[in-house]
Amino acid sequence: MSLIRDDGVVLRAQKLGEADRIITLLTRQHGKVRAVARGVRKTKSKFGARLEPFSHVDVQFFSRGSELISRSLPLCTQVETIAPYGGSIVTDYGRYTAGTAMLETAERFAENEGEPAVQQYLLLIGALRTLAAGQHESHLVLDAFLLRSLAVNGYGASFTDCAKCGLDGPNRFFSLQAGGVLCVDCRVPGCAVPSPETLVLLGALLSGDWRTADACEPRYWREGSGLVAAYLQWHLERGIRSMRYVEK
Repeated sequence: MSLIRDDGVVLRAQKLGEADRIITLLTRQHGKVRAVARGVRKTKSKFGARLEPFSHVDVQFFSRGSELISRSLPLCTQVETIAPYGGSIVTDYGRYTAGTAMLETAERFAENEGEPAVQQYLLLIGALRTLAAGQHESHLVLDAFLLRSLAVNGYGASFTDCAKCGLDGPNRFFSLQAGGVLCVDCRVPGCAVPSPETLVLLGALLSGDWRTADACEPRYWREGSGLVAAYLQWHLERGIRSMRYVEK
């Protein structure tokens, strides 16, 4: 038996029995963790409200073995709030739907329980902080998070140089299979031909150039979001269910 402490973001909360919940978190040291929080649905619970989705928390787990991930789920025995991002996110529909898609995407990329996913964890913390602050359009924050999540998991897209031969951009033909834009000589059947402004926007979101992204016109936002969603679905091999509710 052991006590293990870690900090993480609450991704999901599922009902268990009459008063308990199974909490899914993305943690700094242990990646995805599922744990039981006993009695948190009771009105007198000391930390039930701290274990809601979007919360950044410091958690103490009680595990029956020497490892956190074992046959039985560990227990959440102590929880302290680091940042209550949910308070700002759930009050706005655009932020809420974008945030929900972020949580689902983070869980999909950290699929194996107990395996550290530090870059994904840090990306999620930064994205939720930016989303809660409301300084940028929520769908732009979401697309930036999705593009960077793809990149840190080995699926980075190119929006300037040819993804196949490396020819300096700008290039116009976008291929999901090839991993970004292609030049005239490398283009393949089925390529999309997005507007140059859309490709500039996507490159800005990937690199964190918010001045360029914020100045982009809404029609390019919509086209860019479609490309990002398709690229994500191609590499995950199935879609993110929450994406259908995201405001465009």
